[in-house]
Amino acid sequence: MSTTLKFKPALAASLVVLGTLICGSARADNESQVIDFQTHAAFFSNETHQKPPLDPQVFVAAPAAAAAIGPQGIKHVAGIRNALIGETQELPLLNASGKPLDMSLGAWLASKGEVILTPLPGGREKVTVILSDLKPHGHYSLFENHFDQQPVGFTPLDGTGSGNNFVADGEGKAVVSMVSPTLVTHDNAVLVVYHSDRKTHAASRGDLGVNAHHQLIARP
Repeated sequence: MSTTLKFKPALAASLVVLGTLICGSARADNESQVIDFQTHAAFFSNETHQKPPLDPQVFVAAPAAAAAIGPQGIKHVAGIRNALIGETQELPLLNASGKPLDMSLGAWLASKGEVILTPLPGGREKVTVILSDLKPHGHYSLFENHFDQQPVGFTPLDGTGSGNNFVADGEGKAVVSMVSPTLVTHDNAVLVVYHSDRKTHAASRGDLGVNAHHQLIARP
């Protein structure tokens, strides 16, 4: 079960202060942990040693580029290429089919936030996500990466896909809380997925690079 709260600056500020007070590299069985999100583009590029760093799931126009398969196995049409983290931030983004995402690279990479993990009885975990600089009124979902699986697995953060979706407010902010059926450890990560088709995909992330795009990730 998840709860999407209407974002209020005072609430966010108090949660941030709470997170600062309880943050730590280790925690007891009932102690909360606060982790900053980073862009999925930076995380992926660092993990896979991309030179130059790029985003594997969003694209920019490149008229001379041929249709190809990107570094994450995503096929894209001719005339586009993967967006590079360090290039002109005003560049408009496209999906793998060449459809505009109606945002710039700078706006995409500006998103940020933190996640508060609080263990619950029975091996479950309360997960509170505080986000800003998302796409106003954008549709999102929360998933869990499973790095201890090969290939890496993905499951809805709420365990069912029935309550892991949310919509950012008009300022691109969101505060979302739900219960994960298992503890989130270093073998896992909390993943924020943007849905450019403005639809809910339940237990599926959607079609990566086309209507689903990993935007933020937080790994304990």
